[in-house]
Amino acid sequence: MGLQDKPDSLAQQESVLDKAHIGHIRGALGTIAEGDIHPRKTWWSRIKTLLAILGPGLIVMVGDNDAGGFSIYAQAGQNYGTALLWTLLLLIPVLYINQEMVLRLGAVTRVGHARLILERFGRFWGAFSVIDLLLLNALTIITEFIGITLGMQFLGVPRLGGIIAAAVLVMLAASTGDFRRFERFSMVLVLFSLLLLPVFFLVHPPLDQIAQGLFLPHLPSHGNLGDIMLLIIGIVGTTVAPWQLFFQQSYVIDKRITPRFIRYERADLWLGILLVIISAIAIISLSSEVFAGHAEAGHFTDTGAVAAGLAHYHSPIAGILFAIALIDASLIGASAVSLSTAYALADILSLKHSLHRKPADALAFYGIYFVLIAGSAALVLIPGVPLGLLTNAVQALAGILLPSATVFLLLLCNDPAILGPWINSHRTNLITSIIIVVLVMLSIILTASVLWPGLPGRLIIDILIGGGLIGLTTVIALHVIRLRQEAEENPPAQPPIQTNEKHPYNWTMPALSELPPAKISGTSKTWMAILRLYLIVAIGMVIYMVIKKALG
Repeated sequence: MGLQDKPDSLAQQESVLDKAHIGHIRGALGTIAEGDIHPRKTWWSRIKTLLAILGPGLIVMVGDNDAGGFSIYAQAGQNYGTALLWTLLLLIPVLYINQEMVLRLGAVTRVGHARLILERFGRFWGAFSVIDLLLLNALTIITEFIGITLGMQFLGVPRLGGIIAAAVLVMLAASTGDFRRFERFSMVLVLFSLLLLPVFFLVHPPLDQIAQGLFLPHLPSHGNLGDIMLLIIGIVGTTVAPWQLFFQQSYVIDKRITPRFIRYERADLWLGILLVIISAIAIISLSSEVFAGHAEAGHFTDTGAVAAGLAHYHSPIAGILFAIALIDASLIGASAVSLSTAYALADILSLKHSLHRKPADALAFYGIYFVLIAGSAALVLIPGVPLGLLTNAVQALAGILLPSATVFLLLLCNDPAILGPWINSHRTNLITSIIIVVLVMLSIILTASVLWPGLPGRLIIDILIGGGLIGLTTVIALHVIRLRQEAEENPPAQPPIQTNEKHPYNWTMPALSELPPAKISGTSKTWMAILRLYLIVAIGMVIYMVIKKALG
């Protein structure tokens, strides 16, 4: 019997690292029995299946619209009106392609993202990716508690008591040993994120202005170019953050989703993307409208001031709802980002790492989670921390680190040893390569705006267009060359993996010890090293800009 012919329950055991990842799917809104292979022929059976699967996509997307998201989007609206709304539409394909690749990796490999990088690219790259994740996530969790602090300060909740209560709530929600309880807690937070919609309708920004900002791309006519580029990269970093890749892959595994249910998980992801884009549009638009014509326009400080502005210039209820939505977003962000770190570290160290386990049965996994939450909460209580500036800097760093994370993701999804019939299509590879080029171009523009702050906006657009065309041409040329090489190297001794009428639903990755060594060309290694070197320079530029702004 070939691996692709085995039932789900047996095939999963080939690669699974934690036995808790095998069993029934017990989602917040339904249950699917282990080994359930019954066809979903009626609409009702499909809806029940989707309800049981719902969770990973919604949680990762709403968690993406966290305290950093609120801050970046509010700054874009308050400082530049609706001029940057178009960036959100461009990010929709980035969101879907990146997250679809990791949900596919999770369902098929049953191994976390960090562990796969370690096994396929070696200790150096595995350690580098995990160190990146750990440092960035630690900073991101701090920003979540900054968001909680700002929201509670507006509502009049004592800072110390509010932060402690929030930290305890987030820790308790994940430590019951019941996956379903955590997912239900998270889905309640997802529901509360919809509080942004009544705020939007109360403020009622002009719809024609929103449409212009969405469908007519342009840079703001005022403001410092370096600040604008830092903000655009921040929008990218908060909308498509590296932690999402690690979280969704591990969460799909922990929820026990198999390849048979990938199409339902894709629908879950699309619902999450729709929700995060609508929320981002709402924050930018209402922030633009409420401060238009007032002294605060163009002078963003933090999201607490946005809530105060809503209360002062519109109505107290608008400010209260915005503050509650901010706290809600920060809570789900803190839990998801902390979990992504705990999953990654425990996975790479081969430790027990599942929300199906109680803390006593997975001490290291929960210990990492608790330390991140408690440490971040304590740091936020230090007086004098520039809350708004730190939040925006973290999102910019996330945008800078995203290209390297996407490169590793692309390489993994083209590895037939781990994905078999689920490897990327040529179209997905082409689109992902273009995305990487665009992200690198944005980083280059940021670096240029730091070194030469007087660059005119027209020149920036020319550089983006010219560099984008060169990058696009290069990517297409390399893609064509690769297709030709594959056609020439198609040996009859290596037939393709069967994808018959059963589809690849029962195919999962073999055990890690059985995988052949990864084939990484010298050219790929060189480009990976160059990318890492450039990222170090770009991160240095972000730190320089942040220090410069902090010193006035």
